[in-house]
Amino acid sequence: MRMRTTRDGRSAVLVYSALDRLHTCVGTDVPWMVLPTERLAEVRDAAPFDLVLLDVVVPEHERAVGR
Repeated sequence: MRMRTTRDGRSAVLVYSALDRLHTCVGTDVPWMVLPTERLAEVRDAAPFDLVLLDVVVPEHERAVGR
């Protein structure tokens, strides 16, 4: 799972509420997985993050292609 750093230095995990929103917000050439929200605590234990951001549009110049 890829984390992003916010302008104020916090780490964030981006989550999307539907596949069409993922494609609209970050493009179609990104790996993805389905994860129940209650499992985010396990993710945080393995790779700590400060924020969960929902359906955030990532500018095209910041998108990771094929990663």
